[in-house]
Amino acid sequence: MNARRGPHRPPAGSEDRLSINPVFVRPGEATEFDRYRLPAGPSLPETAYQIVHDEAILDGNSRLNLATFVTTWMDDHGQRLYREAFDKNMIDKDEYPATAEIEERCWRMLADLWHAPDDADAIGTSTIGSSEACMLGGLALKRLWQERRRADGKPTDRPNLVMSAAVQVVWEKFCNYWEIEPRYVPVSPGHLVLDGEGLEQYVDENTIGVVAVLGQTFTGLYDPVAAIAAKLDEIEAATGFDVRIHVDGASGAMIAPFCQPELDWDFRIARVNSISTSGHKYGLVYPGVGWVVWRDSSVLPESLVFHVSYLGGDMPTLALNFSRPGAQVLLQYYQFLRLGRDGYRAVQQNSLDVAQFLSGEIERMGPFDLVSRGDTIPVFAWTLKAGHTDVWNLYDLADRLRMKGWLVPAYPMADDMSDTVLQRIVVKVGLSRDLAASLIADIRAEVDFLDRLDAPLPRERTTGSGFHH
Repeated sequence: MNARRGPHRPPAGSEDRLSINPVFVRPGEATEFDRYRLPAGPSLPETAYQIVHDEAILDGNSRLNLATFVTTWMDDHGQRLYREAFDKNMIDKDEYPATAEIEERCWRMLADLWHAPDDADAIGTSTIGSSEACMLGGLALKRLWQERRRADGKPTDRPNLVMSAAVQVVWEKFCNYWEIEPRYVPVSPGHLVLDGEGLEQYVDENTIGVVAVLGQTFTGLYDPVAAIAAKLDEIEAATGFDVRIHVDGASGAMIAPFCQPELDWDFRIARVNSISTSGHKYGLVYPGVGWVVWRDSSVLPESLVFHVSYLGGDMPTLALNFSRPGAQVLLQYYQFLRLGRDGYRAVQQNSLDVAQFLSGEIERMGPFDLVSRGDTIPVFAWTLKAGHTDVWNLYDLADRLRMKGWLVPAYPMADDMSDTVLQRIVVKVGLSRDLAASLIADIRAEVDFLDRLDAPLPRERTTGSGFHH
């Protein structure tokens, strides 16, 4: 019997069998874990890995996620750098001084890119994302307004912030958390962006600032910052209210400097106090990094800067979060060095070209009206033509495309246009012209399928937006 087993084969029941058994049939490990309670004891790392891995593969394919603005692809060297730096804590500047220095280089590069009047006097910081960057920009506006009001002996208990009804939800959160009255300027078919029209109806002595969005989440359209500033000039001449602008450039602030350099939107406009952007969107970095830059030290109240004694030294910090990843800051610097201005221009223009190819093909299909074309940021939206069908809607098309792996969200427009349903595509690096052609073929096939229906699909309608800042 031993001879038949062979000299190196362990006896039945030996613990050595665990090293050769496939993970799914290991004795005692082929059972289901409780999903909501910590297990009583440990499991082998291979088993824990396999369970988490198998759960995660049920997610969608990130390359086919055309809902998110967030970067889903970096090159091999970027991924290598990420692996080398994922343990760095951005807040620990004493332990990681080189990373802290690189952080400053990055925001100074952005200050220069956005035409800060004096690079040496600009101030900036990295953040966990563009939402935190927006909050810091808004807080600076509030503190400046409070300081002016107190100096004039006036009350500071009724601040308000003016913005388009189509802003991203971070601004609603900002006003909620810091007790500021939000004043939303409605959108309409003739005014899909905040263009300054009727702005005097919303601005008063308690207005801390106006938010201009360079690339709306709903449509990809730009708020015309220069037109907003010109209207605020008129308001100041008539009333004396000196109201400044924060540019929420989550996406557009990393597109316009390279692909629309003639557009007047940044610190070249004197009323622009601060600009925020998302490094993990069109900054081309994996998630979790944003940036905010102030035009000079006079528009960033010192009260927002903390000086913390931490790990043996004085550490000035300007952030809502404390511990946060440092790796993404290094990845941002990598992309700045790797691409430079010409490289960013080439990458972003390619995304714009793919977006406009897609929007043109969708417009030619017949059932759709374009709301935007992907010629601002590489994002565009469309509606279903009135009267085309009473059998299906854009939510049905989104569901059909999801069956093929594509995430192409449908959602209602903001506030006064909430009865208008849009569908939107976000084009990012990694969505090639070849993949785009496959998407168009799938959209045509699903539209043909839906047009052949003689009754609505038997399912509950959904109204979720499926998009992210």
